[in-house]
Amino acid sequence: MSGVVRLSIIDPNEATRNELKNMLIGVDMVWLEAECSRYEFFTEVVSQTKPDIALISLDANPELALNLIAQVTRDLPSCSVIVVSSSQEGSLILRAMRNGAKEFLGFPLVLEDFLSALNRIQIASGKLEGGEHKAPRSSQVITVAGVSGGVGCTSLAINLACCLASNEHNSVAVIDLDLALGDTDVWLDIIPDYTIQDVAENISRLDYSLLKRSLTKHNCGAFLLPRPVQMDMSTQINTDVLRRIIALLRATFTHLVIDVSKSYNSLDLAAMELSDTVLLTAQLDLPCLRNVVRLSQFFDNHDQIADKVKVVMNRLGLEDTQISINKALETIGREIFAQIPNDYATMVESRNNGVPLVMQAPKAKLTRSIMQLAAHVGGDSLSHDEDSAAKKKKSLFGFLNHSK
Repeated sequence: MSGVVRLSIIDPNEATRNELKNMLIGVDMVWLEAECSRYEFFTEVVSQTKPDIALISLDANPELALNLIAQVTRDLPSCSVIVVSSSQEGSLILRAMRNGAKEFLGFPLVLEDFLSALNRIQIASGKLEGGEHKAPRSSQVITVAGVSGGVGCTSLAINLACCLASNEHNSVAVIDLDLALGDTDVWLDIIPDYTIQDVAENISRLDYSLLKRSLTKHNCGAFLLPRPVQMDMSTQINTDVLRRIIALLRATFTHLVIDVSKSYNSLDLAAMELSDTVLLTAQLDLPCLRNVVRLSQFFDNHDQIADKVKVVMNRLGLEDTQISINKALETIGREIFAQIPNDYATMVESRNNGVPLVMQAPKAKLTRSIMQLAAHVGGDSLSHDEDSAAKKKKSLFGFLNHSK
């Protein structure tokens, strides 16, 4: 969770507060610690949450807000105050700065202005060196979807996440969005204390401590947010809650891998819309290829998903598969982004032991192919030696020049 700036907002106007909040939720490096609607309560909020930044809106009552700036600055010196206001009156700006505000920004708030102000505050506090803007590392959200059941989505999602987590510079979380029959916890042989339902039920008060307790860490370094324990959930998870969960995790981790269900419901689609990459997983058989075509047509009608979809052919070399790569390309009419070889014995041993491939069989061809996939969709996730070795042989991405 290092590198994340914790921020609390005070704005009595609900409409403008929501506008500020919605903009900041999308900033990877910002964690929205708390929001408040009353000036008189905000000092108590910051004393309890101890944010790095207090974002104070002046417009509802400038006099109360100006006094609040002085009080926050005095009571919590480690918290830097950023003021926002639709007024750019010189005397108002001067009073705010004299009372301790570090930055004064106009409203509606422009994201670039906010990030520049944040950068200046961090440089002044010594958290950043030099005078150049240090852009936060972009977090990657990767959704693994399947064209039918049994094509290996969960195994791919789990092992992809664990390969990403093998790089010490990455922090990786997995969400099991198959709320009825998800089994990511089985693949990692862990018994979680909390699930995505617990997070959803406490989304309004979620903070560092609660989020950390809600995730279960595997020895490989990846964190898991599993599906609910009971199928008849007392609290249904809606798309708004899911979007908030993903935003919070995205602000905390460098990589987020989501294993969706095969129903393509509103939650699955919301996850795909928020993703940077959607890995559509299939096998070289006629039903799978038919569903690739069908789903591709479906995604083409979703502007926020269509360009993110990449086809992954899993279990290449499966004995009962008679369809060649070239024939598959002709059938689906689109590129195959990645090809994962079949290695049933290695995968079953990994699953039964609850140990990911990167730990169970790090030198296996299957593991290497998933490691290469992790490098392509997750950024620089290979070590130097692994990267050099990968460049010496043909990548499994794109399509092979031979057919089976």
